[in-house]
Amino acid sequence: MVRRRRKDGRWYDVDADGNERLLPERGKTDWSRLEAMAEVELLAAARSDPDAQPLTEAQLKRMRRVPFAKHVRWKVGLSQGEFAKRFQIPIGTLRDWEQWRSEPDQAALAYLKVIAADARFVERALAGG
Repeated sequence: MVRRRRKDGRWYDVDADGNERLLPERGKTDWSRLEAMAEVELLAAARSDPDAQPLTEAQLKRMRRVPFAKHVRWKVGLSQGEFAKRFQIPIGTLRDWEQWRSEPDQAALAYLKVIAADARFVERALAGG
């Protein structure tokens, strides 16, 4: 399971199949306390956190890159279905790209780059205005 933050600032759990679940709001971070720490203190605090330990060599070897299509979709903040519908990409094609079953051709890759740069412009263009 992956957690990500949408543009509206809210956090979501993202399941392996792309479904998202809104997480409850948490307290705000006190950044002034963090900024007051010296570099040595920051490092010691980070290393003392059991949930944020450095990755082992074995864990690093198992990591995979995120497909560009999934990165763009996360950046725009949409589910697979919403993204496919809004940008007129067949849902099966999008899933194949996101699961490394196939890769976008040059035209599709260029389209994804334009979506990443200005999704609202693409939406307006597709709507005819």
